[in-house]
Amino acid sequence: MKKLVVLTGSGISAESGLRTFREMGGLWEEYDVTEVASPEAWRNNPELVQRFYNERRRQLSTVEPNKGHIALAQAEKDFEVIIITQNVDNLHERAGSTNILHLHGELTKVRSTVDPDLIYDIGDRDLKMGDKCEKGSQLRPHIVWFGEAVPNIIPAAEIVSQADIFAVVGTSLNVYPAAGLLDYAPKGIPIFLVDPNVVPVYSRFDITFIQEPATVGVPKMMEKIKSKFN
Repeated sequence: MKKLVVLTGSGISAESGLRTFREMGGLWEEYDVTEVASPEAWRNNPELVQRFYNERRRQLSTVEPNKGHIALAQAEKDFEVIIITQNVDNLHERAGSTNILHLHGELTKVRSTVDPDLIYDIGDRDLKMGDKCEKGSQLRPHIVWFGEAVPNIIPAAEIVSQADIFAVVGTSLNVYPAAGLLDYAPKGIPIFLVDPNVVPVYSRFDITFIQEPATVGVPKMMEKIKSKFN
């Protein structure tokens, strides 16, 4: 089977009704998003940070995967599909995709503040002060905050470097380090970009642009890929 690697961003989740930071205008209630999504915010006001992510979790429980998510899950019938997502939601999982690497963490999980390897599923439940890991430390959202390293970027680059086909869906390619993953695509492989907006990319890449939202563009992309490789 050909290996199809797909980088997804907030655009695909927004079509399911999830509000993105960009749609918030950089604000949540009266707070700058960076005030609720940074290590400094956690140190200064952990209760506020928890409330922000508790609301995100509740919102996630009210939405469903869309046709873009489902088309990528169904692609596993014909390709070895690996999804690298910048999104912290679980919509790819709920659509049926089985091989997903989350770059920026997962909303439905929490982790220890003293041992980052202690990670727990929380689902759509609230996280509260006093919720502790087995080592007795407060749990925090399992999210890569602004200013933190992105541990999964190295395995993501390795995955992209082994792709037979590479696709980018619903991301503006201006958030690093994820945007730099395009540089790791092997020379000469087919590359697809699905986004309703014009996304500037390096001229050295031969890219098939599908200027549609993910719900329309991903099924179209899969038709093109299938006709080329089947």
